[in-house]
Amino acid sequence: MLGLSVPHLLILAVVVLVLFGRGRISEMMGDFGKGVNSFKKGLAEGDEVKPQAPASQIPPPPPAGQATLNGETVVDSSQKPHQ
Repeated sequence: MLGLSVPHLLILAVVVLVLFGRGRISEMMGDFGKGVNSFKKGLAEGDEVKPQAPASQIPPPPPAGQATLNGETVVDSSQKPHQ
């Protein structure tokens, strides 16, 4: 553990106040709060479910014996065509 007791924390707080001043510390805490709120808002937006494309925009499946791989049509030549 760090071993910081109450007197150590008080001395640290006084040193920080002397170095930064009361106005600058409140400004930094306000900026910190805005950052936390922005982070929470970003997490909430990431949890939203994105709407799916309507059925009319989904392409039909390829015919039997064919498949599409990386935008190219691949034909399975081991199967005989239907007559």
